Amino acid sequence: MNKNSDIIIVGGGLNGLTQALALADYGFKVIVIDAQPLPTHRDPEFDGRAYALALTSVRMLKLLGVWAAVADQAQPMNEIKVTDGRAGEGPSPWFMHFDHREAGEGPLGHMVEDRHIRHALLDAVAIHPNVEHIAGETVLIHIANETVSVTLSNGSQRTGKLVIGCDGRNSATAVRAGIKRNGWDYDQSAIVTAIAHEKPHHGIAHQFFMPTGPLAILPLKNDTSAIVWSQPHETARVLVTGPEAQFLDALRPAFGSFLGEISIRGKRFSYPLALSVAEEFTSDRMALVGDAAHGIHPIAGQGLNAGLRDIAALTEVLVAAKRRGEDIGTKAVLDRYVQWRRFDVTSLSAATDGFNRLFSNDNPILRGLRDFGMGAIGAMPKLRQNFIREAAGLTGDLPRLMQGKQI
Repeated sequence: MNKNSDIIIVGGGLNGLTQALALADYGFKVIVIDAQPLPTHRDPEFDGRAYALALTSVRMLKLLGVWAAVADQAQPMNEIKVTDGRAGEGPSPWFMHFDHREAGEGPLGHMVEDRHIRHALLDAVAIHPNVEHIAGETVLIHIANETVSVTLSNGSQRTGKLVIGCDGRNSATAVRAGIKRNGWDYDQSAIVTAIAHEKPHHGIAHQFFMPTGPLAILPLKNDTSAIVWSQPHETARVLVTGPEAQFLDALRPAFGSFLGEISIRGKRFSYPLALSVAEEFTSDRMALVGDAAHGIHPIAGQGLNAGLRDIAALTEVLVAAKRRGEDIGTKAVLDRYVQWRRFDVTSLSAATDGFNRLFSNDNPILRGLRDFGMGAIGAMPKLRQNFIREAAGLTGDLPRLMQGKQI
């Protein structure tokens, strides 16, 4: 079977589904090719995975009609507290405190469980008349006569004017285009799970920097918090595969007692941490978004938000080109996307890498410098407000969808 469309998206994760909806809302015929089998039911159980969505990301999801389906399950993040210290010793007296009231535009962001946002996107894609969502493994991408064809493992083909790679850090789409990646391993793995606690979190997110790596404690609904805990690879493996009691014994000194007694809610996951940025974000009739273009350290919780900003920018570029009667797959069009996103991605990658290197050590000189820096930021309202706006995604050249405006 050979079926035509305007755009083929390879990858059916959060970025791929969101990109499909954004483009389909502006009249593009979109096919999403998902390497995983399409879900036949909605799993009601929480598996421990959750995402931090910045204020601007929430604005875009509202425009796409997705946010209404998850709003009741979303936990606002009203404050962020950043501290430095050692496990078992408590935090340094110097810290940074960001309050949403200083930004004046609502919560800094929201925490949403993976199952809620994923299911909302799947449901929206399933009923959209301009989207076809299929399961299949991409085995060949061929470009000829101003079209691109994607061949699946079952022999069927899909054709369009443009392919968008949303297939993660190990993007086969990028590999097929000959795009190389730059980056390095952090010699750490991120442990991800959810923790139930006795006391309410009051919508406050915590980032605790320790010599072995940062621990993020992110508020969820019902006296529960998601954690992202960076540890050396072998330590992470033991903590994820070992007994729950062993995991909690290791976590308590880092987590502290400020939320009372803790217990595990959901599964434990781990994944290796690395910086991985594609040398090019586009090629012939192809564009990369999200982790396929850039994988960064989760230290600032901006991974998914950066991908959503890619999606908003690429959508705006393609919609404008379509209205001008341009061929959306040409280099001239795709270069506008690169020009829009490259500097922001480079800056974010450098910032997250630098923060991780600065804080993930026990050097007394660096400890003194960073504690002084956090104290200075906390004492300077203007500088503090800049950090708050950065956390909320309000800085830079925002695409219209992230401003909450139609294109």
